[in-house]
Amino acid sequence: MLCTVPYVVGFNLVIGAQNVWMLYGGRLLTGLASGVCSLVAPVYIAEISSPEVRGLLGSCVQLMVVIGILAAYVAGLALDWCWLAVLGCVPPFFMLLLMCFMPETPRFLLIKHKELEAVAAMKFLWGVEQEQEVEENESSHEDQGFHLARLKNPAIYKPFLIGLLLMAFQQFSGINAMMFYAQTIFEQANFKDSSLASVIVGVLQVVFTAIAALLMDRAGRKILLSISGAIMALSCIMFGIYFKISLPTPNNSSNPDLLTTLNSETVGASPGLPWLAVSSMGFFLIGFSLGWGPIPWLLMSEIFPLQVKGLASGACVLTSWIMAFLVTKEFSSLMSFLTPYGTFWLFSAFCILSVIFTLLFVPETKGKTLEQIEAHFQGR
Repeated sequence: MLCTVPYVVGFNLVIGAQNVWMLYGGRLLTGLASGVCSLVAPVYIAEISSPEVRGLLGSCVQLMVVIGILAAYVAGLALDWCWLAVLGCVPPFFMLLLMCFMPETPRFLLIKHKELEAVAAMKFLWGVEQEQEVEENESSHEDQGFHLARLKNPAIYKPFLIGLLLMAFQQFSGINAMMFYAQTIFEQANFKDSSLASVIVGVLQVVFTAIAALLMDRAGRKILLSISGAIMALSCIMFGIYFKISLPTPNNSSNPDLLTTLNSETVGASPGLPWLAVSSMGFFLIGFSLGWGPIPWLLMSEIFPLQVKGLASGACVLTSWIMAFLVTKEFSSLMSFLTPYGTFWLFSAFCILSVIFTLLFVPETKGKTLEQIEAHFQGR
């Protein structure tokens, strides 16, 4: 609820910007609010959800993100940036209004020894009083509780490292690189309206993130992550082949904006090449949306013990945004040093590693309560 303040203030700075520093200030405040929400929203949803629908509801975090992006793309077809900022004030307002009617999570209330409030919250959320479950969970939290002084416990290390690597693999998959070149790829495939191309990208993300949400509690997390990583790896390999064919000489690799300076004769001689790039990007976005887009955020909210969930989740979110910053900042350097095809083949290698990591180390949390997941990492 407090995030409403930096959201609205930030967007108003953008709306009334008289210089570039006001735009920077607005971006800083909205970025702060987005960072906090990306931590709190998955945790809150996981703690109020029953095991049967936790995957569906947890995946809705990413689904709402891509719906918001699509809405911005569509609105951008008719509105300029100032009116987009005005539109950006609407969701925070509804978040503040509707969260006034939501209770604190029962598990958080139990940690604070507020049993009566926890029972009331459970009745509000699930429609029934579950006093026995409250008592059992309270006892479990007291006996198995973790504190900052006990962070050396191996039961903390394993989920913490899994969470960090999930976020790192998510960003090293190459998602930002694909998004960087989306407009140019569509233009080379004769999509002259780049704004419409952005809408197509947004629709792909929404549709397949929604499919992932529906499959989450049926197929499970591990299989979706594995399928997602395999699709992304193959897509990056194909994208690298596109660059390899389209750039006949290594000298072109000195230009960081290589996709916009492809040899026109080479591309023109092979009309299918732009469509190879379009299809590779499309399959990559499908793969990412099915697994590595929503699931790391979901697992982050599931695998940490309640007493350190805030600290551990915060570290994972920080890792995600730091990795996103590094990939964004160094991408042009990678393109120059490794060549474009080498860069995307590197992303494919990370995608393959993500599949191996998933199969070996990521636990299946489908259908388990948060307490059962915690017990798993304790070896019980």
